[in-house]
Amino acid sequence: MIISDNWFFWAVMSAVFAALTAIFAKLGLQHIDSDMATWVRTVIIIGVLSLFIWFTGKWINPFVLSGKTWLFLGLSGVATGVSWVCYFRALQIGEASKVAPVDKMSLVLVAIFAVIFLGERPSVKDWVGIGMVAAGVLVLAIRR
Repeated sequence: MIISDNWFFWAVMSAVFAALTAIFAKLGLQHIDSDMATWVRTVIIIGVLSLFIWFTGKWINPFVLSGKTWLFLGLSGVATGVSWVCYFRALQIGEASKVAPVDKMSLVLVAIFAVIFLGERPSVKDWVGIGMVAAGVLVLAIRR
């Protein structure tokens, strides 16, 4: 199997870099407002992703995309931005080892939203795993 076609490889890489995001962000938030830090991070992401798209020859004219594509990618962008603002605010106030797991409650919400909006049907085994994630988040979030 080619690495670029292996969804699990890319999901694991996403998890690794998401973990590094929390650590680097927590270190970078020491002398800056969390909203300004989110803006700096976003500018860097735009630059890195632009270079990546250009170097790999994946650039297309974005104006040829359908209205539906623009709508849903736009909504996704808004949700991402709001998520980042909330995440950085939480990181600035709380411990990264507590904030990041609570943020991963999104896994549970994705499963629920996928059932409601996408018609997906996770198996019983999937729901057990999702429930375990939710329980783990609650254990980590409860104050001692």
